[in-house]
Amino acid sequence: MWSGPRTISTALMRGFENRADCVVVDEPLYGYYLARSGVAHPGRDEVIASMPGDWRTVLRQLTEDPLPPGKAVHYQKHMTHHLLPEVDRDLLSGLSHAFLIRDPRQLLASYARVRSQPVLADIGLAQQAEIFAAFGCPVIDAADILRRPRPALEALCGALGVPFDPAMLAWPPGPRETDGVWARYWYEGVWRSTGFGAYREQAAELPAELAPLAARCQPFYDEMYACRLRP
Repeated sequence: MWSGPRTISTALMRGFENRADCVVVDEPLYGYYLARSGVAHPGRDEVIASMPGDWRTVLRQLTEDPLPPGKAVHYQKHMTHHLLPEVDRDLLSGLSHAFLIRDPRQLLASYARVRSQPVLADIGLAQQAEIFAAFGCPVIDAADILRRPRPALEALCGALGVPFDPAMLAWPPGPRETDGVWARYWYEGVWRSTGFGAYREQAAELPAELAPLAARCQPFYDEMYACRLRP
C-alpha cells in the first residue's frame, strides 16, 4: 500500500492487522530513507538504528521471506517518498500494489502540525504518481474510506483478490508491537482510535504559505483520483 503521510495510512494498516489471516509491516524503508536522504524527522537516529539501512535487504525480506504459519496476507505499509530513485522498482514487480490518496490541501494542513515547512519530496505525491504509472490500480481515497468504511474496504479487498473481513472495521485502542519506533511522534490519534473516524471536510486550516505546494501536488492527486475505486 503506497501512500503519503497523513492519509489515514496507519488506520488502514490497523484494519488489515485486525484480520486473523494478515501480518503487517510498518514503513520498512523508513530507516534507509532517513540515512540516505539526510532529512531531519522526529526520532531520526532512533528510526535508523531500529531497522535495516540497505534497501536491498529490505526488499529481499519483503519479497522472499515466508509468511508466519496461518497467515495468507502480507500487508506492507509504504510511504512513497521512501522509495528513492536508486531503489530497483523491478524487484517490486511480483507484489500486488494499491494506492491510498488524500486531497493535498487536507494532507498538508494535517502534516504542517508535525513539520511546519514541508516540500514536495516530503509529501510523496510525485513519487506516488510515478509508482502508479508503473504498477497501476487500485486506488482508494481516504475520504471514501472515512465516509463509507465498509463499502470502501469491500471494494479494495475485491480489487486485490482478498476476501473482505468485517474485523477490518474496528480494532482495540493503543500501540502495537508492529508500530515503528516513530509511532510516538505520529500515531497519537491512531492509538486513541477503535475504528475509522468520521469524515470531516476540512480538519484543519491550510497555512497560506503551503497553498503553492498544495497547487503543485494537485495534478498528481487528480490523475490518481480519476482512477479511484468508487464504493
